[in-house]
Amino acid sequence: MKNILICGPPGVGKTTLIKKILEKLNLKAGGFYTEEIKENNRRVGFKIISLDNQKGILAHIRVKGMKRVGRYGVNIYDLENIGVKSLSQALRDDDLIIIDEIGKMEIFSDKFKEKVLACLNSEKFVLATIGIGGDKYISRIKERDDVTIFKMNRENRDELMDKVLSLILKENL
Repeated sequence: MKNILICGPPGVGKTTLIKKILEKLNLKAGGFYTEEIKENNRRVGFKIISLDNQKGILAHIRVKGMKRVGRYGVNIYDLENIGVKSLSQALRDDDLIIIDEIGKMEIFSDKFKEKVLACLNSEKFVLATIGIGGDKYISRIKERDDVTIFKMNRENRDELMDKVLSLILKENL
């Protein structure tokens, strides 16, 4: 399967797993990942960072607006101008597309949802993280015939790297 989804609870290490896999592979990769923003050891938001190092704010407690997940306001502008743009470039130029994450915050953007489907439907290899819950869009992605889902937890996170790496290498990228 050319589409691999990593599913697990927040803080289990999904982003760390993706970064470690990227370090081990000698592939041309594009896309984006997210990182927590902390102030005084308290999470206050999330950064969005493209693999070519464009940075923005995906969500923050100080972002105003109607698009909210819990206490976080979602910054659609940075999601589309960094996240969606990086996926477009990866579709055009790269062997491996990284999407971290397909989750409740990201699916506020129709452009994001369309681009994710374009990536999954392409001949490119996709490595993505995906939320545990979610709406019908997230459920439909998980139900696709062309995806392999790995459920991540604290007990299996180390062995998952070997499984995902071998699956990617088996595809002869």
